Amino acid sequence: MNVLFIASECTPFIKTGGLADVIGSLPSSLKKTGVNVSIMLPNYSDIPEEYKERMTLVKTLTVHVGWRKQYCGLMKIVHQDMTYYFIDNEYYFKRKGLYGHYDDGERFAFFNHAVIDVLPYLDEKPQVIHCHDWQTGLIPAYIKTMYTYQPFYRDIKTVFTIHNLMYQGIYPATIFQDLLNFSDEHYFGIEFNGCINFMKAALFHADILTTVSETYSKEIQYPYFGENLDNILGHRKEDLHGIVNGLDYDEYNPQTDPYIFKNFKHSPIEKLVNKLLLQEELGLPKAEDIPMIAIVSRFVEQKGFPLITHVLEELLSLDIQLVILGTGDAEFEHAFKDAAYRYPEKVSTRVTFSEPLARKIYAASDLFLMPSRFEPCGIGQLIALRYESVPIVRETGGLKDTIVPYDEFTSSGNGFSFTHYNAHDMLYTIKRAIEFYHDKDHWFTLLENVYQANYSWEHSAKRYTDLYMKTLKG
Repeated sequence: MNVLFIASECTPFIKTGGLADVIGSLPSSLKKTGVNVSIMLPNYSDIPEEYKERMTLVKTLTVHVGWRKQYCGLMKIVHQDMTYYFIDNEYYFKRKGLYGHYDDGERFAFFNHAVIDVLPYLDEKPQVIHCHDWQTGLIPAYIKTMYTYQPFYRDIKTVFTIHNLMYQGIYPATIFQDLLNFSDEHYFGIEFNGCINFMKAALFHADILTTVSETYSKEIQYPYFGENLDNILGHRKEDLHGIVNGLDYDEYNPQTDPYIFKNFKHSPIEKLVNKLLLQEELGLPKAEDIPMIAIVSRFVEQKGFPLITHVLEELLSLDIQLVILGTGDAEFEHAFKDAAYRYPEKVSTRVTFSEPLARKIYAASDLFLMPSRFEPCGIGQLIALRYESVPIVRETGGLKDTIVPYDEFTSSGNGFSFTHYNAHDMLYTIKRAIEFYHDKDHWFTLLENVYQANYSWEHSAKRYTDLYMKTLKG
């Protein structure tokens, strides 16, 4: 079975968030189930030169974007036994940054057009096209409408994965005639509230819909989480499947991670070495028995930072160390920098993003705080589990699906959680986690549960493979 992934980013080539990690790691697990996977991306200028030098030109062609005739180069590279294709056009992709440009609607309209047009020139015709997030949302619509009568495209099936419903690719209705090349009768399946909505186009036309956790697939069928698309998602609930994201256990491996101070495998003593050395690097007092709580995140409302800032003074009255890494909204950056200034022996704040430092924090911390308002899947809690930092999360989306609250009576669970989006519920849960941290019998039982937790891609890849087979069978 031939499956083509279409996405806007992918490790190791280009990354802004968790989408890139999924596209970079899921295909190799799918190959182990017998699926032949290739991946297609835009050829951004930010892709490192070491990869660009290895690309070969497969085909040049002209792509129609409304009345425009644009150059398209189909590039190819084989990397770690996986085939990657890149859509090349310097006008659209030779710029700094992936998103946030004034003409993103046109840029990704071109990308969607180009993907459709280059399909006949790939090494193998895809039986299933697996599209990811709004940047690829027009592709299922084109396959189902404008191309459904062409023999080459007629039997191609489409799967569309929602990684975050908040980001939908919404643009003025004028682009329907100006950029998209659809016939007028297809307007209804793409229009939403007087605008063109790339996400809706995929939700309306794809054969199968997935999202990145079972709980999130249910949440988005209701208005609070549905981002105004809950009605169409409810209508398609029989085609909507929640499959939790996995983690690349080769990439995130405390036994071999080159970034951390001391490699370890389920060793409290070696993990403690990481903690003491990180305390030294960050200028915190070296203390074995003070729980270190980590935050590694974008500082945005979705991630629950209003809860943290609301009770920050109460939190810092506890005997803890708080290590914070990330960037985001100015109000949260200021609050955490101010806390580090006022509590230099308790708080370390780094307003930046550094992968080496992030890995050190995961490896050193005792607890990992992730109180999201909503979270389609989340990767932070999965990395924390892998590095044996006990997660504290709110029960939403993938956080609910992956973190089981610790039960001292049955000795089950791999973390701590709270249900309501409430600052003092969060604070109570943190205090409970700290109590168990100081009760070493319970703590070591909890760490054993954390160690046994397995969120590699193996199970989820099998579910995707089953879905592809179901789609092909009709």
